[in-house]
Amino acid sequence: MKQNLKKIALIAAIAVVIASCSKKNETLTPEAPLAKNGDRVLQHIKNLGFPASSIIEGGNEYIVEEDIIFPKNMVVPASFTGANTEQYYTGSIVNSTNKLNIRVFVDPSMTSMSSEINNAIAQWNGVSGSTLRLNIVTAAPYDILIKDENLGNGVCGQGQFPSNGQAGALIKINKAYIAGNSFAQRARTICHEFGHCISFRHTNWAAQGESTATNVPGVPGTDASSLMNGGQCGSGATVLSQKDKDATASLY
Repeated sequence: MKQNLKKIALIAAIAVVIASCSKKNETLTPEAPLAKNGDRVLQHIKNLGFPASSIIEGGNEYIVEEDIIFPKNMVVPASFTGANTEQYYTGSIVNSTNKLNIRVFVDPSMTSMSSEINNAIAQWNGVSGSTLRLNIVTAAPYDILIKDENLGNGVCGQGQFPSNGQAGALIKINKAYIAGNSFAQRARTICHEFGHCISFRHTNWAAQGESTATNVPGVPGTDASSLMNGGQCGSGATVLSQKDKDATASLY
């Protein structure tokens, strides 16, 4: 009897050790690839010309210049070789198939700003010479999720760049912070973040302290009227400028 009890105790002890090892492996295994890819993403951000001082690490993502999101698990474009000088984009766009129907899902937290979202979408869809189309869907699957999130004072919204031929997957809008802005300015914030999701950089990248940017073919130079100028939360252009439209038609 005592011998049997000893055997049972030994088996239980071994099971505990195995369970402990399994839990440890389950915890560490998923994190290692994310950390490794996060390093590649960080280097990609620097290669795009963003200064280190503008990069903030936030959990599973990097936030650049307050309103651009780089997920640590994003696919880094393998063919990206650098950037030229002087309307500006990431060098990676929504592919020829996906651009025809970019599906936007409006989280319930943002339904009170449906009119502003529709205004923003209409601006991008209305660009002459462009086949890019954003369409609201009411259920999965979707390409872009737009939701409310408290981003703190001074940040109106955030958006992701495209990756692997797909539009940036997320837009965060600081709804409480922009609630006091005019309708046009609220729509401007949303329209600006959609611009990031389809690859546009801040047109005033040099003034933002970035070292380099990739120019949109045939649409060079700065543009004070660009809706894609950064650092203009609540005070920037409320409609796409002619150069914004020309750049969209050039890429899409």
